[in-house]
Amino acid sequence: MDKIAFHLGDFTIYWYGILVALGFLAGLWTASRRAVQDGIRGENIVDLGPWLILGAIVGARGLYVISYWPEEFAGESPWEIFNIRRGGLVFYGGLIGASLAGILYVRFKKLSLWKIADILAPSIALGHAFGRIGCLMNGCCYGRVCQLPWAIRFPNQSEVWRQHWLHGLVGQDDRSAPVHPTQVYEASLNLALYLLLAWLYRRKRFDGQIFALYLLCYAVLRAFVESFRGDYTTYYLNGHATPAQVLSIVIFAAGALLWWVLAGAKPKVRPL
Repeated sequence: MDKIAFHLGDFTIYWYGILVALGFLAGLWTASRRAVQDGIRGENIVDLGPWLILGAIVGARGLYVISYWPEEFAGESPWEIFNIRRGGLVFYGGLIGASLAGILYVRFKKLSLWKIADILAPSIALGHAFGRIGCLMNGCCYGRVCQLPWAIRFPNQSEVWRQHWLHGLVGQDDRSAPVHPTQVYEASLNLALYLLLAWLYRRKRFDGQIFALYLLCYAVLRAFVESFRGDYTTYYLNGHATPAQVLSIVIFAAGALLWWVLAGAKPKVRPL
C-alpha cells in the first residue's frame, strides 16, 4: 500500500488526505439532502462545513498533543504542536471539536441544535468510513499480529514494519508481520452504522435521538475494534484499556444521558 497518490510538481498528494476529503464531502452532501426532511435548508448544512472542518482539526490535533505530550512534545519547540505531519490526529478529539464548532454555528444562525445533530449523525459515520480507509493507505491505526486468513502485511519501511523490526518479528528485507486489518474493521462497521442511522432517521421519536444513538453505537464499535489494535504504547486501567477505550466509556455515558434527557422532553416530534 503506497501512501502517495501522485505529485503536483514539488507538492505530494497522499491517499489519506484524498480519502478524508472525500469522506467529508460525502458526509456533507448526504446531510444536506437529509436536512430537507426536517424543514431545514440544505445550504445551512453546506455553510456549516467550514466550521466543522476547523473544529475537527483543532480538536483532533489538540487531543493528540494532550495524549502524547510526555512522549513526543515535552521539551520540543511549541511549533511542533501545529506540525500535523508529526504524530497525528485523534478522532474523538475531532468529534468534540466539531461538535463545539457546530454548537456555535447553530446558535449564531438560530437553528434547532438537536435537529442539526440528527441530520449530521449518519453522515459522521459515513465520512469516518472513508477516513479509516485513508488510515489503511497511510499505514496508521494498525492491528496486532495475527495469523488469520484475512490478515494483511504492510510494506517494508512502513511504520508497522519498523515496529515489528525493532521487536525482532521481521527481517531487514521483509514486509511487516501479518496483522489485523483494523482499519477495514472500523470502516465496515461505520458504514453499517451509517445505513442503520439513515434508516432510523425517518422513524425517530424525538429530536436528538439519532445523534444520541450514534454516540452509543460508535462508542461500542470503537471499543470493540480497539481490542485488535497493535499501535499503542500507552494503556490505562492497569494496562487493560487503550486511551480510545477509556474515552469510549465517556462517550457512551454521554450518549445515554443525552437520550434520557431528550426522550423526556416535550413535545415529541412525530409518532413511530
